[in-house]
Amino acid sequence: MAKQDCKLCDGTGWRVVERDGMSAAERCACVAEVEAEELVTQAQIPPNYSNASFDNFHLPQDNPTAMRGLSDVMLAVMSYTRKYPDNEKPGLLLVGPPGTGKTHLAVAALNLLLSRGREGIFFDYQNLLERIRAGYSEALGTSSREAYRGALETEILLLDDLGAHRVTDWVEDTVTAIVTYRYNNRKPLIATTNLIDPDITGSVLDKVGQTFRVTLEQRVGERARSRLFEMCRVVRMPNVEDYRIARLRKH
Repeated sequence: MAKQDCKLCDGTGWRVVERDGMSAAERCACVAEVEAEELVTQAQIPPNYSNASFDNFHLPQDNPTAMRGLSDVMLAVMSYTRKYPDNEKPGLLLVGPPGTGKTHLAVAALNLLLSRGREGIFFDYQNLLERIRAGYSEALGTSSREAYRGALETEILLLDDLGAHRVTDWVEDTVTAIVTYRYNNRKPLIATTNLIDPDITGSVLDKVGQTFRVTLEQRVGERARSRLFEMCRVVRMPNVEDYRIARLRKH
């Protein structure tokens, strides 16, 4: 589809060029622009993150240790996009506390891949489950029923805040089905989670060592957790202060 107001092709999608004294038709650049815009629209990235990129990722200049840690994480995510789709593992899992920039980096990766003509979609984990559950109602439109199909079939699935939902058999079965399908078909999954995992974060005790914290496996189930680790490069966020709160204090 072409831009209707394009001055080069007059909305036809084709423009006439001269080559070696002969006239020829070639696709107008506006067609690629429209296709890129459609990919971004279909990705359903929330407005707060629509402009997320590696260039505008905040690195704490006043904390050298945190800056080094976040820089290493950003380079790891950039490496994933640079090698895509030829990564050894098709997925990427960002693990760490809230406010450390997981979602920004995940969307930055998706935005970059969309700009290269790749297809992808953003889903908040809890919202996706709610839409899938709602899709079972015959009274609702097809948009809710298509959420599950989109999570399965889209080229790149970005699943934000994985595990942020109370555990039920239905939730565990649904998450396992999505992860397993994408695992079996080597479909890329970019996911973020605030939950801990003994193999990544070590102890499952809280900061004072008195209570056990909820783990990733407890929220998504053993099978889904196993598939995630097999299909994703796991990147651990450094223990830094919630940068959203830190930035507010400066204003």
